Amino acid sequence: MLIEVPSRFPEYLVASILIILAPGPSVLFAIARAISWGRAAAIATVAGNALGMFALSVLVAFGLGPILQRSEIAFIAVQILGGIYLIYLGIEAIRHSRIQAADMINQGEVRPSALRSIRDGFWVGALNPKGLVFFAAILPQFLDRDGSNLTSQLLLMGATFGLLALIGDGTWGVLAGTVRNWMANTPSRLIAMRRSGGVVMILLGLFTLISAL
Repeated sequence: MLIEVPSRFPEYLVASILIILAPGPSVLFAIARAISWGRAAAIATVAGNALGMFALSVLVAFGLGPILQRSEIAFIAVQILGGIYLIYLGIEAIRHSRIQAADMINQGEVRPSALRSIRDGFWVGALNPKGLVFFAAILPQFLDRDGSNLTSQLLLMGATFGLLALIGDGTWGVLAGTVRNWMANTPSRLIAMRRSGGVVMILLGLFTLISAL
C-alpha cells in the first residue's frame, strides 16, 4: 500500500503540536510519574504512551478510513460529534482541575519498573479520549478526500502524531522531573496547567464544529 502525503500535511502538523502541548491525560500522567519517581520513569511512561497512541491511530485508520471515503454524511457527523465531545472534555478538565492536581502529586511510594511504566503509559495512550477524538474528528479535516486511499493517509498522520507525542510528552516529563519539587510544592501550578489544557481543547472543539458546518 502506497503512503500518500496529504496536501494539508503542514497544517496538520500545527494542529497536532497544539493538541499535544495542551496538558491532557497523557501529559498529566507523564508529569505525575516525573514528580513522584523522576525523569527515567516519566520517559518510560511517555514511550509506552506513544505506542498506545499509534495503536489507537491504526484502529481508527482501518475502521474509519473506508467509511469516510464512501460517505460525506459520515465525514461531517464524525467532525460534529468529535467537536462536541472535545468541548466536553475541556470543560471537565477545568471543572476537576483541583482534584486531578492532587492525584498527580500522590502517585504512591513504590517506584514502578521500566516495563511497568511502559505498559501503564501504553494503556493511557490507547484509551486517551482526547487522542480518540483527535484521530476521529480533527485529523480527517486534513485528508485529501479525493485521494486513492484515505487509510494510508490516516496511517501516516497517526504515526506522525505518535512521534510528535513522544517528543512533546517526553519534554514535559524531563522538565517535570528536573523541577519536581518546585511543581509538587505548589499545586496551583498544576491546576493552572490543567485549566490551560482544558481551554485549548475547548478551542479545538469549536474549530472542529466551525469546520464541519
